[in-house]
Amino acid sequence: MNEALARRHAGGQQAAAFVLHTYPYRETSLIVEALTRSHGRLPMVARGVRRPKSQLRGQLLPFQPLLLSWAGRAELKTLVRAEWISGQPSLEGRALMCGFYLNELLMRLLPREDPHEALFDHYRDTLQALAQEPNIEAILRRFETRLLKELGYAMVLDRDALTGEAIDPSGRYTYLPERGPVPLSEDKGEEPVLFGKTLLDMAQDRYEDPQTQQQSKALMRALINRLLGGQPLHTRQLLKELQQL
Repeated sequence: MNEALARRHAGGQQAAAFVLHTYPYRETSLIVEALTRSHGRLPMVARGVRRPKSQLRGQLLPFQPLLLSWAGRAELKTLVRAEWISGQPSLEGRALMCGFYLNELLMRLLPREDPHEALFDHYRDTLQALAQEPNIEAILRRFETRLLKELGYAMVLDRDALTGEAIDPSGRYTYLPERGPVPLSEDKGEEPVLFGKTLLDMAQDRYEDPQTQQQSKALMRALINRLLGGQPLHTRQLLKELQQL
Protein backbone atom coordinates (compact mmCIF):
# COMPACT_ATOMS: atom_id res chain seq x y z
CA MET A 1 0.00 0.00 0.00
CA ASN A 2 1.46 3.38 -1.01
CA GLU A 3 1.05 5.52 2.11
CA ALA A 4 2.55 8.53 0.30
CA LEU A 5 -0.48 8.47 -1.97
CA ALA A 6 -2.71 8.52 1.08
CA ARG A 7 -1.04 11.73 2.27
CA ARG A 8 -1.09 13.71 -0.90
CA HIS A 9 -4.16 15.76 0.08
CA ALA A 10 -3.83 18.63 2.52
CA GLY A 11 -5.46 18.55 5.94
CA GLY A 12 -4.64 15.01 6.99
CA GLN A 13 -8.19 13.65 6.67
CA GLN A 14 -7.31 11.06 4.07
CA ALA A 15 -5.96 7.56 4.48
CA ALA A 16 -5.43 4.25 2.82
CA ALA A 17 -8.37 2.12 3.89
CA PHE A 18 -10.54 -0.95 3.50
CA VAL A 19 -14.31 -1.13 3.94
CA LEU A 20 -15.19 -3.55 6.73
CA HIS A 21 -18.97 -3.19 6.71
CA THR A 22 -21.78 -1.00 5.41
CA TYR A 23 -25.42 -0.67 6.36
CA PRO A 24 -28.28 1.58 5.20
CA TYR A 25 -28.70 5.02 6.73
CA ARG A 26 -31.90 6.95 6.08
CA GLU A 27 -33.27 6.69 2.54
CA THR A 28 -30.24 7.22 0.31
CA SER A 29 -27.13 6.95 2.47
CA LEU A 30 -24.86 4.33 4.01
CA ILE A 31 -22.89 4.07 7.21
CA VAL A 32 -19.42 2.82 6.30
CA GLU A 33 -17.20 1.14 8.86
CA ALA A 34 -13.68 1.57 7.47
CA LEU A 35 -10.31 0.30 8.59
CA THR A 36 -7.81 3.08 7.87
CA ARG A 37 -4.06 2.74 8.13
CA SER A 38 -3.33 6.01 9.91
CA HIS A 39 -6.54 6.66 11.86
CA GLY A 40 -7.72 3.19 12.85
CA ARG A 41 -11.32 2.02 12.53
CA LEU A 42 -13.66 4.88 11.63
CA PRO A 43 -17.42 5.17 11.02
CA MET A 44 -18.40 7.42 8.14
CA VAL A 45 -21.67 8.41 6.56
CA ALA A 46 -21.71 8.21 2.76
CA ARG A 47 -24.50 10.63 1.92
CA GLY A 48 -26.63 9.90 -1.12
CA VAL A 49 -24.48 6.94 -2.12
CA ARG A 50 -27.50 4.73 -2.76
CA ARG A 51 -28.75 7.07 -5.48
CA PRO A 52 -28.17 5.69 -9.01
CA LYS A 53 -25.97 8.63 -10.07
CA SER A 54 -23.80 8.79 -6.97
CA GLN A 55 -20.07 8.98 -7.76
CA LEU A 56 -19.38 6.77 -4.77
CA ARG A 57 -21.81 4.08 -5.89
CA GLY A 58 -19.90 0.86 -6.56
CA GLN A 59 -16.68 2.12 -4.96
CA LEU A 60 -17.35 1.07 -1.39
CA LEU A 61 -16.69 -2.64 -1.75
CA PRO A 62 -14.99 -4.82 0.89
CA PHE A 63 -11.50 -6.26 0.36
CA GLN A 64 -10.44 -3.55 -2.12
CA PRO A 65 -7.64 -1.06 -1.26
CA LEU A 66 -9.06 2.45 -1.20
CA LEU A 67 -8.00 6.00 -0.52
CA LEU A 68 -10.77 7.55 1.56
CA SER A 69 -11.20 11.26 2.23
CA TRP A 70 -13.54 12.50 4.96
CA ALA A 71 -14.53 15.57 6.95
CA GLY A 72 -15.93 16.30 10.38
CA ARG A 73 -14.79 16.18 13.99
CA ALA A 74 -17.69 14.21 15.44
CA GLU A 75 -17.45 10.46 15.97
CA LEU A 76 -19.41 9.88 12.76
CA LYS A 77 -17.37 11.37 9.91
CA THR A 78 -18.69 12.41 6.51
CA LEU A 79 -17.17 10.51 3.61
CA VAL A 80 -16.14 12.90 0.85
CA ARG A 81 -14.30 10.77 -1.66
CA ALA A 82 -13.25 7.19 -2.35
CA GLU A 83 -10.59 6.13 -4.86
CA TRP A 84 -9.32 2.66 -5.70
CA ILE A 85 -5.57 2.56 -5.07
CA SER A 86 -4.68 -0.72 -6.72
CA GLY A 87 -6.14 -4.03 -7.75
CA GLN A 88 -6.76 -6.79 -5.23
CA PRO A 89 -7.36 -10.41 -6.25
CA SER A 90 -11.00 -11.35 -5.81
CA LEU A 91 -11.99 -13.62 -2.94
CA GLU A 92 -14.28 -16.49 -3.82
CA GLY A 93 -15.97 -19.37 -2.04
CA ARG A 94 -14.55 -20.22 1.37
CA ALA A 95 -11.86 -17.57 1.02
CA LEU A 96 -14.59 -14.93 0.66
CA MET A 97 -16.30 -16.14 3.84
CA CYS A 98 -12.94 -16.04 5.62
CA GLY A 99 -12.54 -12.44 4.50
CA PHE A 100 -15.86 -11.57 6.12
CA TYR A 101 -14.69 -13.44 9.23
CA LEU A 102 -11.63 -11.19 9.43
CA ASN A 103 -13.84 -8.13 9.02
CA GLU A 104 -16.17 -9.27 11.80
CA LEU A 105 -13.22 -9.85 14.13
CA LEU A 106 -11.96 -6.31 13.48
CA MET A 107 -15.43 -4.84 13.90
CA ARG A 108 -15.97 -6.63 17.20
CA LEU A 109 -12.51 -6.40 18.79
CA LEU A 110 -10.71 -3.34 17.43
CA PRO A 111 -11.59 -0.06 19.21
CA ARG A 112 -12.49 2.91 17.05
CA GLU A 113 -9.90 5.56 16.25
CA ASP A 114 -7.06 3.38 17.54
CA PRO A 115 -4.44 3.20 14.76
CA HIS A 116 -2.60 -0.08 14.17
CA GLU A 117 -0.54 0.45 11.03
CA ALA A 118 1.22 -2.94 11.26
CA LEU A 119 -2.13 -4.69 11.67
CA PHE A 120 -3.51 -2.82 8.66
CA ASP A 121 -0.59 -4.02 6.56
CA HIS A 122 -1.03 -7.58 7.83
CA TYR A 123 -4.74 -7.46 7.00
CA ARG A 124 -3.90 -6.36 3.46
CA ASP A 125 -1.35 -9.15 3.09
CA THR A 126 -3.82 -11.66 4.55
CA LEU A 127 -6.42 -10.78 1.92
CA GLN A 128 -3.85 -11.34 -0.80
CA ALA A 129 -2.88 -14.68 0.74
CA LEU A 130 -6.51 -15.82 0.95
CA ALA A 131 -6.88 -15.19 -2.78
CA GLN A 132 -3.72 -17.10 -3.69
CA GLU A 133 -2.73 -19.71 -1.08
CA PRO A 134 -4.46 -23.05 -0.43
CA ASN A 135 -3.73 -23.33 3.32
CA ILE A 136 -6.54 -21.15 4.60
CA GLU A 137 -6.31 -22.47 8.18
CA ALA A 138 -2.70 -21.30 8.48
CA ILE A 139 -3.61 -17.87 7.08
CA LEU A 140 -6.39 -17.44 9.64
CA ARG A 141 -4.23 -18.54 12.58
CA ARG A 142 -1.52 -16.05 11.62
CA PHE A 143 -4.02 -13.21 11.45
CA GLU A 144 -5.73 -14.14 14.73
CA THR A 145 -2.37 -14.32 16.50
CA ARG A 146 -1.32 -10.93 15.11
CA LEU A 147 -4.64 -9.37 16.07
CA LEU A 148 -4.34 -10.57 19.67
CA LYS A 149 -0.79 -9.18 19.83
CA GLU A 150 -1.96 -5.78 18.57
CA LEU A 151 -4.72 -5.76 21.19
CA GLY A 152 -2.16 -6.38 23.95
CA TYR A 153 -2.57 -10.14 24.27
CA ALA A 154 0.70 -11.40 22.79
CA MET A 155 0.86 -15.17 23.18
CA VAL A 156 3.59 -17.10 25.00
CA LEU A 157 4.11 -20.32 23.06
CA ASP A 158 7.63 -21.62 23.69
CA ARG A 159 7.88 -21.47 27.50
CA ASP A 160 6.05 -23.08 30.40
CA ALA A 161 4.21 -20.21 32.09
CA LEU A 162 4.77 -21.75 35.56
CA THR A 163 8.45 -22.63 35.41
CA GLY A 164 9.82 -20.67 32.46
CA GLU A 165 11.27 -23.87 31.04
CA ALA A 166 11.18 -24.66 27.34
CA ILE A 167 8.08 -26.44 26.06
CA ASP A 168 8.51 -30.20 25.76
CA PRO A 169 7.42 -31.27 22.25
CA SER A 170 6.07 -34.55 23.64
CA GLY A 171 4.35 -32.94 26.64
CA ARG A 172 0.65 -32.15 27.02
CA TYR A 173 -0.44 -28.67 28.00
CA THR A 174 -3.36 -26.36 28.39
CA TYR A 175 -3.33 -22.57 27.97
CA LEU A 176 -4.19 -20.04 30.67
CA PRO A 177 -5.35 -16.84 28.91
CA GLU A 178 -3.62 -14.46 31.30
CA ARG A 179 -0.38 -16.45 31.56
CA GLY A 180 0.33 -18.96 28.82
CA PRO A 181 0.86 -22.72 28.49
CA VAL A 182 0.99 -24.90 31.60
CA PRO A 183 1.29 -28.69 31.96
CA LEU A 184 -2.03 -30.48 31.68
CA SER A 185 -3.65 -31.45 34.97
CA GLU A 186 -6.78 -33.39 35.83
CA ASP A 187 -8.69 -30.22 36.76
CA LYS A 188 -7.91 -28.43 33.50
CA GLY A 189 -11.48 -27.15 33.11
CA GLU A 190 -12.68 -26.32 29.60
CA GLU A 191 -9.36 -25.16 28.17
CA PRO A 192 -8.23 -27.01 25.03
CA VAL A 193 -5.59 -29.74 25.29
CA LEU A 194 -2.42 -28.91 23.39
CA PHE A 195 0.60 -31.02 22.59
CA GLY A 196 3.94 -29.33 23.05
CA LYS A 197 4.65 -29.79 19.37
CA THR A 198 1.56 -27.74 18.53
CA LEU A 199 2.75 -24.84 20.69
CA LEU A 200 6.21 -24.95 19.15
CA ASP A 201 4.77 -25.15 15.64
CA MET A 202 2.69 -22.05 16.36
CA ALA A 203 5.72 -20.24 17.77
CA GLN A 204 7.53 -20.98 14.49
CA ASP A 205 4.49 -20.09 12.36
CA ARG A 206 4.22 -23.63 11.01
CA TYR A 207 0.80 -25.16 10.37
CA GLU A 208 1.44 -28.07 8.02
CA ASP A 209 0.70 -30.76 10.63
CA PRO A 210 -3.04 -31.63 10.73
CA GLN A 211 -2.84 -32.01 14.52
CA THR A 212 -1.33 -28.54 14.82
CA GLN A 213 -4.09 -27.16 12.61
CA GLN A 214 -6.81 -28.73 14.76
CA GLN A 215 -5.36 -27.82 18.15
CA SER A 216 -4.31 -24.29 17.19
CA LYS A 217 -7.81 -23.64 15.87
CA ALA A 218 -9.32 -24.79 19.19
CA LEU A 219 -6.90 -22.59 21.14
CA MET A 220 -7.52 -19.45 19.09
CA ARG A 221 -11.28 -20.01 19.23
CA ALA A 222 -11.14 -20.23 23.03
CA LEU A 223 -9.03 -17.08 23.37
CA ILE A 224 -11.16 -15.07 20.95
CA ASN A 225 -14.39 -16.26 22.56
CA ARG A 226 -13.09 -14.97 25.86
CA LEU A 227 -12.43 -11.53 24.39
CA LEU A 228 -15.90 -11.54 22.84
CA GLY A 229 -17.48 -12.30 26.19
CA GLY A 230 -19.06 -15.46 24.81
CA GLN A 231 -20.99 -13.61 22.09
CA PRO A 232 -21.07 -15.69 18.86
CA LEU A 233 -19.48 -14.67 15.58
CA HIS A 234 -21.96 -14.89 12.70
CA THR A 235 -19.33 -15.65 10.08
CA ARG A 236 -17.89 -18.49 12.17
CA GLN A 237 -21.29 -20.19 12.17
CA LEU A 238 -21.60 -19.73 8.41
CA LEU A 239 -18.16 -21.26 7.85
CA LYS A 240 -19.16 -24.22 10.02
CA GLU A 241 -22.31 -24.74 7.98
CA LEU A 242 -20.35 -24.55 4.71
CA GLN A 243 -17.98 -27.27 5.91
CA GLN A 244 -20.98 -29.52 6.57
CA LEU A 245 -22.36 -29.20 3.03
